[in-house]
Amino acid sequence: MARHALIGGGTGFVGTRLAKHLAGQGYEVTIVSRMPGLKRITWHQLEKDGLPQGVTSVVNLAGQNVLDPSRRWTAGFKQNVWNSRINSAASLVKAIEKAGGVEAFVNISGVSHYPPNENKVYTENDEVKGFDFMSRLCLEWEKAATLPDTVQNSTRGVKLRTGVVVGREGGMIQSIWMPFNFGLGGPMGTGKQILPWIHLEDLCRLIQHCLESKECKGVFNAVAPEIVTNGEFSKAFASALRRPCLFAVPEFVVDLMFGKDRSALLLSGAKIEPKHALDSGFEFKYPTAKLACQEVVKKQ
Repeated sequence: MARHALIGGGTGFVGTRLAKHLAGQGYEVTIVSRMPGLKRITWHQLEKDGLPQGVTSVVNLAGQNVLDPSRRWTAGFKQNVWNSRINSAASLVKAIEKAGGVEAFVNISGVSHYPPNENKVYTENDEVKGFDFMSRLCLEWEKAATLPDTVQNSTRGVKLRTGVVVGREGGMIQSIWMPFNFGLGGPMGTGKQILPWIHLEDLCRLIQHCLESKECKGVFNAVAPEIVTNGEFSKAFASALRRPCLFAVPEFVVDLMFGKDRSALLLSGAKIEPKHALDSGFEFKYPTAKLACQEVVKKQ
């Protein structure tokens, strides 16, 4: 049977690579975005007409970029960050329920609802809770992405909780590339905080794995097996570029740049294990920060 994936938010950093990856694996790909175009539908069209004919799987990556340094952390921007995630997930769930015949729905959220704890390594079996803006957002995001009971027998729902996505085309790497390339890079804050992360290619491969493997259902931590601090990751990236890693960015500067809610993404993190991914037979191509950074730098 032909595979046809619908990707919500398919024009962003992860979505662009995922669309290319799935197309290379023989999928027909349709993207939901704000603007119409070839092999695209708009969110308005989705709500009005439902899923395009023949869609067998749905992936939701939609959401306003939280760490966009050009956007101030105003009440309006916070509301946009919140609504863009909750509303897109709810719209896709409604469309899946109405259409029927969808094999899998993969929703990408974050790992912010695992509270930092020096003595604990979290798996998907641990309870998550809301303790700040980002953690509460992740809880509501996953609630909005929950398929109703009437659909769960026919459609597998997978919730991928992803760490920082490591890829040359965007995200954290794009924002730190220039200072590190000039030998001015270093960790954020003390550098002792944990940085949950995953290579972009591994994330795309894991999404495909979840779409195709009938055993994949429920929550999956989309993080690399190696647990590293922000400082250790910074050293691995600097080493891959053959540059020093000397200049830490003080916490107060990160707070000034991003605001308290957003800076928590960079200045605190939990130790997280991808237990369900490994148990399901998924193999990471880039399990260590060293390998991931070497691949990112090699592309230049």
